[in-house]
Amino acid sequence: MILSVNDLGISFGGLRAVDDFHIGIEQGELYGLIGPNGAGKTTVFNLLTGVYRPDEGKILLDGDDITGLSTIEINRAGIARTFQNIRLFKDLSVLDNVKIGLHNRFSYSTLEGILRLPNYFRTEKEMNVNAEELLEVFGLKDEKETLSKNLPYGKQRKLEIARALATAPKLLLLDEPAAGMNPNETGELMETIRFVRDHFKMTILLIEHDMKLVAGICERLTVLNFGSVLVEGETEKVLNDPEVIRAYLGED
Repeated sequence: MILSVNDLGISFGGLRAVDDFHIGIEQGELYGLIGPNGAGKTTVFNLLTGVYRPDEGKILLDGDDITGLSTIEINRAGIARTFQNIRLFKDLSVLDNVKIGLHNRFSYSTLEGILRLPNYFRTEKEMNVNAEELLEVFGLKDEKETLSKNLPYGKQRKLEIARALATAPKLLLLDEPAAGMNPNETGELMETIRFVRDHFKMTILLIEHDMKLVAGICERLTVLNFGSVLVEGETEKVLNDPEVIRAYLGED
């Protein structure tokens, strides 16, 4: 099992935001985490990625305890994520955005960079090759010198995923990647997510409100409501569960 989470909980100002959360995801799964607005989905992602430190519970990644580690340590351990509101370095090029992700695996000292020593040039060359290979996969290589803020919305989303993959994660977390997309863009996104899972042999945990997207690509789901697990299981069974239907109807 690539991710095993047990009894995870956190409170803010006495309010229980996540309570007794648990999930188990197998290697190569495309897993969905859904629930009404305010259910605690993004809070779970923030706990998994070290933005918040849990009050209790355990997070195991590939058998290693990563509970309470910093965001950088968790990324180096093998979890990468994207955000509902795209977070790119907008005034940097497409290529440089991906290279920032690669700095998790490639490095040179400040002195080597200032003095332009041989290791600086070797590392930069290797990073450029790796970054361009990723951009080629996502159909962005021809726009490598474009400022990321000048890309269309759908391509910005692809670039954010490419940058996350540059860190060579074991587990990729996607936080509402279809937010703000039209139906055509959502269809392309579904193809991209499937491609990432198959091409990179990637395990993916997805937060999403678009039920068509969830039903179309996720194999299993966990439903959160008021910070607790409401239902979990195979996608079709979960989406037809009366408890899930009531939770979503209650949101309206």
